[in-house]
Amino acid sequence: MRNVYFNHDGNVDDLDSLILFLEMPNINILGISAIGADSFVTPAVAASRKLVDYLGKGRKISVAQSNSRPAHEFPKLWRMNAYTFNDFPVLNEHGHTPKAPLAKKPAHLDIIDKVKASDKKVTLVMTGPLSDLARALKVEPSIQDKIEKVYWMGGTMDNKGNVVEPEADGTQEWNAYWDPEAVKVVYDSKLPLVQVGLNSTKQVPLSQKVRDHWASLCKYPAENLIGLGYAMMHPFGTGYYLWDVLTMIISYFPEIAKSKQIKADVITTGAAAGRTYETKNGRPVTLITDVDAKGFYDRIDQLCKNSAK
Repeated sequence: MRNVYFNHDGNVDDLDSLILFLEMPNINILGISAIGADSFVTPAVAASRKLVDYLGKGRKISVAQSNSRPAHEFPKLWRMNAYTFNDFPVLNEHGHTPKAPLAKKPAHLDIIDKVKASDKKVTLVMTGPLSDLARALKVEPSIQDKIEKVYWMGGTMDNKGNVVEPEADGTQEWNAYWDPEAVKVVYDSKLPLVQVGLNSTKQVPLSQKVRDHWASLCKYPAENLIGLGYAMMHPFGTGYYLWDVLTMIISYFPEIAKSKQIKADVITTGAAAGRTYETKNGRPVTLITDVDAKGFYDRIDQLCKNSAK
């Protein structure tokens, strides 16, 4: 049984990833934390705690709140989704105060404590910026010895980013752009890194067919919640992908993806800040390249059906 810690940044795809995380059998969830990157952190943490209450099957899992700050902030309108998710009636049926405990320390210190206390090496799943992990490494670099692998949704290796901002050149992915220095800290570490970048996430779009499929399975509480969450993303049209959910699924079902070994680095300043790129002088990275899309969507169903047991 693996020991796993999940750090996310609180938008719909993060919270839907948390739903799947809570339904994964045969893992030991050490902790969860949320950072206010693609969200406002207070509702993101509250929603996370309510999901633990709703789907945690009585497990005592704490949620830590990050106090990390950005180099470049996500658009405000995107960040508002955490408030809506936190207000879903099914998560507030028994009141607005979650029972799942709030961790006593901020996220980066919570990561340190949970990793150090673990009886075996820990897998980290990161679906937001790498800020909390980078800060943890600066405070306690020895935790590297107890981390087996890091799965990160972030970056792109083809210079085709998703950041459209006045002072950015468009080659960056948002999680890397939010805190380029954090990417550099993690790249400069010895942690084994599996990177799920934009090149692979584009293979798993949020389509109407997928929405209709989830609707047909809404009798399962987890599937219903995932469908409700992604219903909020309709304004994105055909430009929305299951970025974070893919990363979570790959961390549990690695057989659905193909990868290659590359060496990578990141630019931390200027108009290209946050650009990740291949270079022979970079650090080793396992880059996800191809995804079995059908296998991916099937495994979402497989996990969601656990919520009826």
